[in-house]
Amino acid sequence: MADLVGLFNLLAPFFGLIGLGFLCGKVAGRPEAGLAWMQFFLIYVALPCLFYTLISDKPLDELANGPFILTTTLCTAIVFAISCLVGLWSMRGNIPQAVMQGVAGSYSNIGYMGPPLILSAIGPAASAPVALIFVFDSVFLFSVVPLLMAVAGVKRRHWLATAGEVAWKVATHPFNLATAAGVLGSFLHLQLPAAADRIVTWLSGAAAPCALFLLGVTVALRPLGRIPAEVPPLVVIKLVLHPLLVWLLLSAFGTFEPAWIYAAVLMAALLTLKRLTDN
Repeated sequence: MADLVGLFNLLAPFFGLIGLGFLCGKVAGRPEAGLAWMQFFLIYVALPCLFYTLISDKPLDELANGPFILTTTLCTAIVFAISCLVGLWSMRGNIPQAVMQGVAGSYSNIGYMGPPLILSAIGPAASAPVALIFVFDSVFLFSVVPLLMAVAGVKRRHWLATAGEVAWKVATHPFNLATAAGVLGSFLHLQLPAAADRIVTWLSGAAAPCALFLLGVTVALRPLGRIPAEVPPLVVIKLVLHPLLVWLLLSAFGTFEPAWIYAAVLMAALLTLKRLTDN
């Protein structure tokens, strides 16, 4: 019973904030366009501060864990490929739609829900694996999706131009810039001035509640009319196959700390970042 109470106390604040956002979205009557500034605040201000704080106080050798990065990214690539095949089947060979189904089946909500949920469950020992999975899963998907779209002919551009655009977007993504700043801070043992440190701490603390509230509002303003045929297999791939694959490969091919394995499995088991019905 104590374990159930602890589990409830862990999860209730997260789903409570999502539920609060959903309720507000249903009763407040505000247009969806009003979410733009909150999304900007999250992506460009609060979440980068959160990722900086996750990494900057970690030893550099803890962040240079090649086998862990390779294994978790490989798992994401495998479930992305499987999800794309499901998309090709359900969309009758439509490659752009299949690519988006691949994203839906492989990209966890590692930015909004991942860090606060997993750090609450496991503790500070999970901060390094959480940050590594976020960065390298994002780099993989932000790279492969535009390239596949270019191959499919969605954008009539030379593949070199597309590759350059992808590289620039990956290099300048605010989350990746924050991660690079965190690595630099770890290398230099950087201590921010007191005032700057307080601001970063406040913004880091604002990231999770704002993100969860925004998630609830978004669900309220974009109701699901029907369940497409491809959704059930993608749900199974995302919520069952992905975490199972991560657990099997990390357990079989590495000597990782239990906290790192737990964090990776939980990251893989998170709901998709993308709505399955979006195009």
